[in-house]
Amino acid sequence: MTAITITSQPRTRLRLTARGRRVVAGIVALPLSAFVAAAVVSGGSALASRDVGADPASFSTVVVGAGESLWAVAERVAPASDPRDVIDDIARLNALDGVSVSAGQELAIPAQYAADGR
Repeated sequence: MTAITITSQPRTRLRLTARGRRVVAGIVALPLSAFVAAAVVSGGSALASRDVGADPASFSTVVVGAGESLWAVAERVAPASDPRDVIDDIARLNALDGVSVSAGQELAIPAQYAADGR
């Protein structure tokens, strides 16, 4: 009978250089940074959602006339207020990207300006 001797090979340790450690850290940090970037980009999407609307008593609506700008709408609905403030509030409430509006477009007007008149 022949005896078989099993010799264990010495295990080699994984040795990383400084560059290797930076690469591994970058690979680990990539999904985390992608998640944070996605959260930052989509963070403002809750401003105008149709799921849960604002209280109908907190605003009224107005229809934009032909050739009318947002400035003209602001002056019409709140003649006693600064049009720049009114435009900012209307744009925020309606989640407008800019200040361009089209004829026939229905805009929500904050209740504080609806009392000024139409």
